[in-house]
Amino acid sequence: MRHVARMMLGVALVAATGVAIAQRGAPARAPELAYQVTEGQNINAFVRDGAVAAHLLLRNGNDPRILVAFPAGNSGAGQWFARVDRPATWRLEQAPRAVTMREPEGARTLHGIVTEASIDTPRLTLAKTVLSSIRFLRDYQSVGRIPAEVEATATAAGNAITAYRRRLDGAPGYFLRMEVLDGSVAGTTIRAGRDGRIRLRITAATGETPLTGLATRDLLNMRAANDPVAREALHFLSYREKFLAGSWRFQTYFGRDTLMSVRLLMPVLQPGAVEAGLGSVLARLDARGDVAHEEGIGEFAVVDRRQHGGSGDAAVLDYAMVDDDYMLAPVAAAYLLDHADRAAARRFLARTMRSEGVPGTVEPAGKALVRNLRYVLSTARPFAQGPAVERLIALKPGRLTGQWRDSEEGLGRGRYAYDVNAVFVPAALDAAARMLRAGLLDAYLTPQDRTALTQAAATAAVWRERAPALFRVDIPAAEASARVRDYARALNIPAEPALASLGNAPLTFHALSLDERGKAVPIVNSDEGFALMFADPSPAELETYVTAAMRPFPAGLMTGIGMLVANAAQADATAQARFTPAAYHGAVVWSWQQALFAAGLERQLARRDLPASTRAVLTRAQATLWRAIQATRATQSSELWSWAYEGGRYRVVAFGAGKQDVDESNAAQLWSTVYLAVQPPK
Repeated sequence: MRHVARMMLGVALVAATGVAIAQRGAPARAPELAYQVTEGQNINAFVRDGAVAAHLLLRNGNDPRILVAFPAGNSGAGQWFARVDRPATWRLEQAPRAVTMREPEGARTLHGIVTEASIDTPRLTLAKTVLSSIRFLRDYQSVGRIPAEVEATATAAGNAITAYRRRLDGAPGYFLRMEVLDGSVAGTTIRAGRDGRIRLRITAATGETPLTGLATRDLLNMRAANDPVAREALHFLSYREKFLAGSWRFQTYFGRDTLMSVRLLMPVLQPGAVEAGLGSVLARLDARGDVAHEEGIGEFAVVDRRQHGGSGDAAVLDYAMVDDDYMLAPVAAAYLLDHADRAAARRFLARTMRSEGVPGTVEPAGKALVRNLRYVLSTARPFAQGPAVERLIALKPGRLTGQWRDSEEGLGRGRYAYDVNAVFVPAALDAAARMLRAGLLDAYLTPQDRTALTQAAATAAVWRERAPALFRVDIPAAEASARVRDYARALNIPAEPALASLGNAPLTFHALSLDERGKAVPIVNSDEGFALMFADPSPAELETYVTAAMRPFPAGLMTGIGMLVANAAQADATAQARFTPAAYHGAVVWSWQQALFAAGLERQLARRDLPASTRAVLTRAQATLWRAIQATRATQSSELWSWAYEGGRYRVVAFGAGKQDVDESNAAQLWSTVYLAVQPPK
């Protein structure tokens, strides 16, 4: 379950051991943002005020944990405790307050939080203290390892346990202090007080440079839904420098997350917020025009550069993904041509920006965008000249990931993703052609660029006609039904509703991906939503592929707690083992994928060229999908969730709560806030 509470807090200057303090004379006041979310085993408390933005996580259960994540430098402080004999539950006694302090044995400033919490366990024994980049805290949580050079040691003195380490390059570092208010400290063990609880005052801080938050008035317009949970999550994740992908695990720039969120939120975002998102992507393009997937900043960048023989802390940009390269053009075109007025579009394109992807370069946004269009055209040309599987856009050599399903099992070991090739490449080419016709890019085009762009529309037409057919899967009705029946038995869920939805016609859907030989990976999947949002399928295609997705699981994707992102009923046993309800991109619900599908259905229903039969299919799908979305409204801003089937119905299970779950969900996820714009039909 997920519970949300809002908090009223003050800001103070506070002390830790050896740190001079001064209390502000001003009376306590409410911070800019403060709220709590309880999700599964995790109590999450968020605060943003001035130079401080922080996410406190208290983990319940047999493996208790304290973790504080800061958007500044994507940094954090975490304390893992030894496993306890019985499940323990935290209670947040005092909500986090923003603090400013001086580093121990130094004069430089740290920004952080102080809070009080208690836990009902006789003892807590320190297992691991990690003070560094969130990338390393994430690694420790998932695989139990961090680089030796960022190891931290916690020291007990009196009733407190304190850890501080400067960054490897000597910059201000990371601080964590646990002061025992009820209980006692004996070495690395904290023992409970007389009432059986341990009560702590927790202070955590970072020396990384704070980001500049986007205020609510600069973020959303009057059309945004009145959804406090989504508004608060978006507020916490939005900064002038960039949008954060999610918290606690992804508190920095991710290209795909930014682009998809900006596109879906665009109707309710203020122009400055859209431009902040687009600008962050353009600033991180490499010299070829490739979109950066993720940035490594702060101490992660220091460590990575040293490991590769370099120095400094400049951002390390990851260009391993392929889908984001083809998302930029359609999202930029949607803003520049459909939402912004012509003068605003020209001002944005003329705005100079300092490139992180090409260090030392300062260029107009328009010039950077043209660089991406060159990349799109050059990589799309081979398939257009000779359509064949081997000329599709493949994952990069040696990788199993390349689009939003970026766990190693997410594409079922395929090499060519459906969404990239059937949707995003032609959408990017169409967007390039539109922007050329509008004349917005004229000031940034060379004669060679102009010549190349005149071929964009024709190239897009080849991709639209030839690429989707390569992913089509047709399975005879009897064979499909037998597999549905067997898969339902294996999952201990009812097969009857799914079987009734199949009828006697073959089961037809688009494969999740193709392997290196062009063989389909036959996973029914939610990526059809991209086609609804970024393409204009024919009426027959809409009826076939929307119906495939909307059938009851395990024939399609629909359950009472949402649309699953993958259904492996038609695949072999090996693939089915990769797409379980415990897999990150398996038979689970991703909130933004439902929103994408809903927005796509609305977009298709706005078309004037569809016959009544097709509109009826889309309208039924819309009603079914929104019933499922509204049934899990409380989990809407979560990254994803799993399920259990009990008592004749599906029940939401927080992802990460199960022993077999490969990771845990973010309590605040950027692209899960898109319901501020994606709203039920009226």
